Order: sequence, then C-alpha cells, then structure tokens
Amino acid sequence: MISPVSIVDLFSGPGGLGEGFAAVPGASGQAYRIEVSVEKEATAHATLRLRAFLRRFPILPEYLGWLRRGGVQPDWSTLYPTDWAAAEHEACCLELGSEAGTDLLEARIQSLEASGQKKTLLIGGPPCQAYSLVGRSRNAGIAGYDAIKDHRNFLYEEYVRVLNRLKPVVFVMENVKGILSSSVQGRAIFASVTRDLMAAGDGYRLFALSAEGRLTGDPGPKDFIVRAEDHGVPQARHRVIIVGVRADVADRLPVELAPRLTKSDRVVTVKQTIQDLPKLRSGISRGDSPAAWLDAMLAAIDRVEAALADSEVAHPGAFRAILEEMRANVGTTATLGRGGNTLTAVSLDLPTNLADWLSGRASGVVTHHDTRGHMPSDLSRYLFAACHARIEGVSPRAAAFPASLAPDHRNWNSGKFNDRFRVQLADQPSSTITSHISKDGHYFIHPDPFQCRSLTVREAARLQTFPDDYVFLGNRTQQYVQVGNAVPPWLARQIAEAVLPIYDRI
Repeated sequence: MISPVSIVDLFSGPGGLGEGFAAVPGASGQAYRIEVSVEKEATAHATLRLRAFLRRFPILPEYLGWLRRGGVQPDWSTLYPTDWAAAEHEACCLELGSEAGTDLLEARIQSLEASGQKKTLLIGGPPCQAYSLVGRSRNAGIAGYDAIKDHRNFLYEEYVRVLNRLKPVVFVMENVKGILSSSVQGRAIFASVTRDLMAAGDGYRLFALSAEGRLTGDPGPKDFIVRAEDHGVPQARHRVIIVGVRADVADRLPVELAPRLTKSDRVVTVKQTIQDLPKLRSGISRGDSPAAWLDAMLAAIDRVEAALADSEVAHPGAFRAILEEMRANVGTTATLGRGGNTLTAVSLDLPTNLADWLSGRASGVVTHHDTRGHMPSDLSRYLFAACHARIEGVSPRAAAFPASLAPDHRNWNSGKFNDRFRVQLADQPSSTITSHISKDGHYFIHPDPFQCRSLTVREAARLQTFPDDYVFLGNRTQQYVQVGNAVPPWLARQIAEAVLPIYDRI
C-alpha cells in the first residue's frame, strides 16, 4: 500500500490550502494526509477543526441535517468521540513561535521520524498584513511605527525554523505580492526570505509555478506570482507562491517533472459562479423590515434619478431604463427576504470540474447566504455603481459619481478613494477577496442592481472556491475575515497535483 504524503500545515487559517491538498486522490486512498495544522485565531481554528473532522467521513448525515435546519451545531465529541479526538489532534489552536507551539511541532516531527515516513510536505502562508501595500500604507500612518519591531515582518522565520527541522521533500509557501517590494531598514524582505528558504536543511531549489515562469535556473521574483484567474479561479487574486524541492531530490528531477501550473482554457466569471444562488434583498442598518426597505429603495431610486439630472453621466437613458424597471419591480424584490439556509444548484455555465468541486457534499444546501444591513445613503451609491457597471462595463471611479451621491469624505476627490465603491463585474473574475470585506461591503458590491447590496459570506466563499458544504464558524464578521484570508482551495488542489509527481518518483 502506498502511504499518503504527510503534511505539516502552518498559519492554516480556516484551511483553504490544506483543503485543496487533502482532496487529491492517490493510488490507494488520498494522496495527502494532514498530520498537523496550526492556527492561533480561535474561530478560524474552530472552522479548521470541524473540517478536519468531516474529512474522516465520505458523508455525514448529521452534518447535512445541521446544514438544512441550522441552529446549534451537533456535539460531535459525543456522537463520534474517536473521530472528533483525531480532529482535535490534527488541528491545533496555538501561536507559532510560542513555547507551546514549538513543543507541539517538535513532538509531531519526532513522531513522523519515528514512523519512518520519508514523504513529507510543509505548507503555509505567514500572515501578510505587514507585507501588503495596504498594510504598509496603514503602518506609515501610525505614529512611532517601527517596522523592525513589527514581529509580523519576520513570521516567515518561524516557517523557516520548521523547514529546517522537518526537512520535507517539498514545501509550499504563499504570500501577498507586496512581499516582493517590502523592506525593513533597507533590508529587502523577499531576498531574505528566498535566501533563508534555499539554505534551510540540506538546501532547497526554488521553483515558480506560473506557466510564464522559468522552470529551471534561478527564477526572478516576479516569476513567483500566480494569477488565480489564469487557473480557473473566478477571482483576480495575484499571490506569491514559492515551491521548494529538497536539493537531493531536485538535482535528480527530470525537467518535465518540475512543478508548474497549466493555464485554464477559459476564464470563470462572477456571474457564472454566483448567479444560481438565491436572490436576496439588502437590508437597512436600522429598523429593517420589508416595508422599511421598500421605502428606502424607492428613496434611493429617486436620489439616483435626481443625481442624473444634475450630472454628465454618459448614458442617462440607459440609467433611467434600469431605474424605471426597478421601480416597477421593487415591491417584488422586497419580498425576497435576506437569506437563510436554502436549496440551490451550482451553475451549469461553470466548467464541470469546478461545478462539482463547489457543489461539495452539501446536497444543494446553502449556508452563510445572508445579507448585511446598509445605510440608506449607501443604498443609492450601491444602486448607482451597479447600474454604471452594467451599462459601462466598468465599476465607477470616484470622479464618475454625481456630486449629490458622493460621501462626506474629505479625501473623496484626492484620488485615494477612487475605488471606494467597487462593483464586482458580472462578466469578469472578481477583484481580490480580502479580509477587508469584514469591515463593510463597499469594495464588494453585487453586480445585480436589483439586489442592491454587498456580497454575502457564501458568495465570497464561492469566489474563493470553497465548496458549499464548507461552514465557517464564528460571527459573520469573523466568517468574512476567514474567507478573505484564505488560499482558494481550487487553486491549492492544482498546486497539490503539480507537486505530487515528485513524490511518485521517490
């Protein structure tokens, strides 16, 4: 019997990267097995642990029943004590770099060594807030901020420490593009990262997965950028992904087995991915009810119509046609409701393999599909933005908004808020789903002006390619954060398939 590859998963979040690897079939069962995953945030860890438990079953009737009815989660530790204990053993809520985290990983690595397991893999993405362009801009505005004292700039060193100790055959490390240009006191972070990765253990050779990236020699920094939309993910998510192969293996690796991702033969769009989810009305932030929402939407339609008269919109007739249709149908929209556990199907417009993946084991049940409440003034901006996107094919920049619809921001016309209200265009991949979606919905407006709202957690999860049976625990804000911080599982699965031939050769 061929044993699966043993995975150590660091900075796991809700488990997007691990989910993709764990789903790959092998010659006798699964090709990969997660031995330990580590996440310090409690609600993300709860999600991670639940998924580790569910992977132990082909399908779990009690779980499907819970998805359908909602309510309190079943007590898995009582129903399935052995399997729940195994999930708790796998998914650990610990801070990497802490004494407890270091001790636990040392014990797990020793266990792998004692078992004689040679097929090991290290995966993970050190938190990226200090590397991202947005994070660096935010840090620059903090009085007394000292990058050298920000431990987040050096969390990759804990990843390298485990790499040194485990000496896996392959590692996969993910991070934001901003790491390529990030520096601390003149020290280029990416150069330090790649130098430390190559020097770990007995040495590693670095490979770029991108189809455009060079497969041999010394890849340049930009070669490590993976564009998710090129690989069937309905999202323009561009991330640095480094694959390292241990030198003793890499030096004997035929060039045709160098890990790489092949391009998808089609681009997957927002509309294809979320169009079959139940239509929902938005909510209003205070005193919401169908009648109150109806009044607020009629007022929003009036405000947009008035704004058109006082501005130089390129196609006012097209705007008015949508608004007239909305006015005639807004009463029906008010009865849609704001969500709940419902039945649906995945769009047949999707590639078959992605549609099957998104369907998961949920049997058509959809969770986390509930709308947020918005301020009435924002409803008019969402409405204008969604109409503009439908007519012009682009989300409006700040300058395109009529003055009467502009928010009361001092910097609105400074250029810093050009994308303050961003519509996810129906016929394109979405923009990058980030944890900022937890703050407000302004960057993630639904393309359908009739629904006039931001994306739900489930819509964001679909665009991140989480299967519909993937439940995110915690409150809605925490769910948005988990979805935004994750690696798209569909992309992770393709990475897993790309590196598997290396293990087959061992």
